[in-house]
Formats: sequence, C-alpha cells, structure tokens
Amino acid sequence: MMIARLPAVALAALLLIAPATAEDAELAKLARASGSPEIAGLKMVWLAPWGDVRNARPWRNIIVHQTEGPAGSARGGAAEQAKNPARRGVTVWVETDGTVYWAVAENLVPTHGDGANRNDNKYIDNGATYRQVVRDNSIGVEFAGNYPDVAAGPTEAQVAAWKILVKVLRTRYDIPLDRVYAHNWIDYKDARYCEGCWLATLARMWGE
Repeated sequence: MMIARLPAVALAALLLIAPATAEDAELAKLARASGSPEIAGLKMVWLAPWGDVRNARPWRNIIVHQTEGPAGSARGGAAEQAKNPARRGVTVWVETDGTVYWAVAENLVPTHGDGANRNDNKYIDNGATYRQVVRDNSIGVEFAGNYPDVAAGPTEAQVAAWKILVKVLRTRYDIPLDRVYAHNWIDYKDARYCEGCWLATLARMWGE
C-alpha cells in the first residue's frame, strides 16, 4: 500500500514545486526587463524606470540601510533623491507599508556608505569589504521608519517586500548572496543599533 502511494506523493510534491519554479522564471524575466514592470508581490513606484540592464552600472554589492525618519519618510526621501541623484541617499527606498520607490537611474551613483571603513571583523570578516564595498560598486536600499526608536526593526510589510526585492536586485545585477551587506557590517555607524543587520541577515538566511 505504501509503495502504491509513492507516485501520488511525488506528484503532489511536483505540483507544489511547479508554481514556485514558474514564479521564479517569471521573476527572472521581469528582473532583466526595461521600463516599469509590475512585479508580483511588490508595490513599485517608479521615479526612475529601468533602462537596458546592459547600460546599468556594474553593481557588485547590495548595502542595506535604515533611515531614522518616521513612517512616511521614504516617499519624501525618494522624491528628493530623484531630483538630486548624487545627494546623500540611495537608489531604492522602502516605506513602512512595503511600498518600494525606485528613485535613481541605475547608471547613476548616489552618495551612500562611508567608504567601507570598518575593519574590526565585528560582524563579518572585513578582509573582503574594507575599502572595497563602496558607493561606486554597491546599490543601496533604504528602509524608513525607525523613529523615534532607532532600535525598532523593520515592519512585516517591509520584510515581505524585501524578500522579493532582494531577489530582483540579485537577479538583475548578478549579485551573489554573500555580497548582501548591512551598513553596519562595512562601516562604523551609530552604536545604538545595528543598521540593516536584521534585513541583511534575513536575505542570507532565505538563500537562493
């Protein structure tokens, strides 16, 4: 009886896997697209639509930031970033409700990071990051809302958006999983909390 049931069990397993495989294939297709694609699971606001990915900067890393602005500040921050791409800030902003703002054309470099000045190996081995994971080769993602408590973590909506967004970024720019970094992992930052650490850790835990 048990042997007879095996094909049915295997079929059920395949049915569960098939949608995920199809979804992954669709995500991979959209992640290499141009324009303002609608990506399932993400509410995207395109202030700077994608161009041909071959003309984007050769982003090699992802740096996760958290701003000390209140809920609602990602929209304003992204709008200012779009007006002045080189200002202190990032390419992608994520609001507390999970809305993702793509603020800067992917061939431009916002001013973010402090030059990868951390070399104490406190969080990760900084041998591969010291003075190497910098704004010119790293796309930045800013999560809003840790105000007035800077130690407050991301919202559930932000985590849900990040799970898809990080896969999109890694797929679009061929960024390996071990090149997703929290800001605190590569720069000396505010000692009151670990900026971006939980989100970067989640990305690595989720894996491929």
